Amino acid sequence: MNKLLGVSPRHPGLWQDIPAQAMSKKVNTDIETMVSHTQGRTELKQISGQLAQLSQQGRWIVLISPPNIGYKQMLASAGVRMDRILLVHAKDEFETLWAMEKALTSGTSSAVITWTNEVDARDSRRLQLVAKSAQAVGIIIENANAHLPDSTINTQDEDFKQGSLFAAVH
Repeated sequence: MNKLLGVSPRHPGLWQDIPAQAMSKKVNTDIETMVSHTQGRTELKQISGQLAQLSQQGRWIVLISPPNIGYKQMLASAGVRMDRILLVHAKDEFETLWAMEKALTSGTSSAVITWTNEVDARDSRRLQLVAKSAQAVGIIIENANAHLPDSTINTQDEDFKQGSLFAAVH
C-alpha cells in the first residue's frame, strides 16, 4: 500500500474536492479600528447597513461591551435581525479582547464589534494575528471620551435617547 501512495499527501482531508465558489468567498477579516467621540453611535450608524446584510446569513453579530447609546433602536431601524444579535458584557479590557478573539475565530459569527478604550500596540498586533484565522468581520470602536459623563454624550443625538423606566415615588 505504501508503494502505491508514494510521496503523495496521506491525509484524506487533502483529497476532498473543494468547490470553486467556496474558495472565491474570502471574507475580509482585517480588524478595523474606529476612534469615536460619540461612544460609537456615529460609527454604528455607518456600518448598520452592512450589519443588516450580515444578519441575514444566519450567523451571530456579536456586540462586546456596548455602552447605552440606543444601539437596539439603531440596528432594528436599519433592518438588522435582532434574533441574530449576541450581547457580551466583559468585566475588563483583557476579557473584552479575549472575547473578541474567541468570537472572531469561532466560525459562528459574521461580525464582531467591540467597544474598548485605546488598544495598545501589543494587543493590536495580537488581534491582527487573530485576524488571519478569523471567520468574521472585526471592528473595534475606541472610546475617545470615556472620561465624559453620560449626560454630555447623550445630548448629541436626541433621536435615540432612552427614557428611564423608573421614576421617583414620593
